[in-house]
Amino acid sequence: MEAERLIAAGRRALAESRTALDIVAEAWQAQALAQAIGSHLALCGPLELRSEARGLSETGGVRGVLEYPVLGPGGPRAAQLTEVADARLALNALGALLGEVGIALVGVACATDEEGLYWQCIEAIDAADESNDRVRGMLRRLAVRERDRPPDAARGRAGPTTGPP
Repeated sequence: MEAERLIAAGRRALAESRTALDIVAEAWQAQALAQAIGSHLALCGPLELRSEARGLSETGGVRGVLEYPVLGPGGPRAAQLTEVADARLALNALGALLGEVGIALVGVACATDEEGLYWQCIEAIDAADESNDRVRGMLRRLAVRERDRPPDAARGRAGPTTGPP
């Protein structure tokens, strides 16, 4: 499944989460998706993104999010990832999802009296924040690439003109 569709599914699932444990599970689903997108871009993405994408694929702790038990019996949604058709669109959408995850986790952490759940939220917030930092870094690299790209030779433009065409 394409990255943007999986991200949209994650955003819907997070919005529909009714319990603290559902929110935490969706946070780890989002982290697993961030790792999967990072892995995909590290292998198949633009060259200037591959190093940062490799870092994204490794975020989420020593064990790795794909092994995190709260994901449930269905496992990570991220396992369905088959392509990242447009890196910029996917990274923008992933950044939005990770931001929403962070906000939802702060709400859970503030509302719980359970120390274990609190620390689970803190760990998930840290993972989402680190992933979002990497996503923003990749988006900056894409912006620099676009800015420095030579004009489209196929359209016959050699550069900026100084007078009327």
